[in-house]
Amino acid sequence: MSTADITWKPVKNYADILYHKADGIAKITINRPEKRNAFRPQTVFEMYDAFADAREDQSIGVVLLTGAGPHTDGKYAFCAGGDQSVRGHAGYVGDDGVPRLNVLDLQKLIRSMPKVVIALVAGYAVGGGHVLHLVCDLTIAADNGVFSQVGPKMGSFDGGFGSSYLARIVGQKKAREIWYLCRQYTAAQALDMGLVNAVVPVAQLEAEGVKWAREILTHSPLAIRCLKSAFNADVDGQSGIQELAGNATLLYYMTDEAKEFHSAQREKRKPDARKFPWLP
Repeated sequence: MSTADITWKPVKNYADILYHKADGIAKITINRPEKRNAFRPQTVFEMYDAFADAREDQSIGVVLLTGAGPHTDGKYAFCAGGDQSVRGHAGYVGDDGVPRLNVLDLQKLIRSMPKVVIALVAGYAVGGGHVLHLVCDLTIAADNGVFSQVGPKMGSFDGGFGSSYLARIVGQKKAREIWYLCRQYTAAQALDMGLVNAVVPVAQLEAEGVKWAREILTHSPLAIRCLKSAFNADVDGQSGIQELAGNATLLYYMTDEAKEFHSAQREKRKPDARKFPWLP
């Protein structure tokens, strides 16, 4: 896959992922092509760590999430979901012997972080990998993209974002079809149902992602932040409302009115409330 006109700089060394930054953009790459980029607990911990770093970095406005490849057989994969070879009695088992479903924490971080996350999907986005692209703000697919849910035919399901948010995107009937029948859908079909935002040749996937990211980076960070939480609030219940309200609080702290009341408290005086209008 060709790269865009951008010089990526490695940020930190991980075992299962690659993490780079450049020009206000972070790129997180699942680096297990021999496993179709399926994730194990360690993979998810590393992804969470990288996403948390990108969230805290004030120079980063957009995160690209993608998968390494192709595999030696020539096939690409964004992510094939949980690594079934480490699935145990109560979840996916790490080196510490503890079963986990820690990808749920990663899903919440992707949705709540006040940065735009763009999934770049080449090849398979299956099962938990399909949910990963789903929870990203935007998805750009390569023309070889394959989208599928597989849980009901392998003893699993996602009753969270993987079903409820999917239904918000493609509609109840189509979401039930995707889950009940476990069919595979092409990138063109995914575009038709609104599951992805654009389809490009696989060789242009990263360049297109960088293009979208750079366009976003010319816009207001605060506006994008508030829009993301507003979109989420419609779906995420009280946690979504909390996120939206938190952004309102952030904006309020930045006003002269908030600063006056805060200063008055610290200076042990009465605030000059009368100089602030009660706007209609």
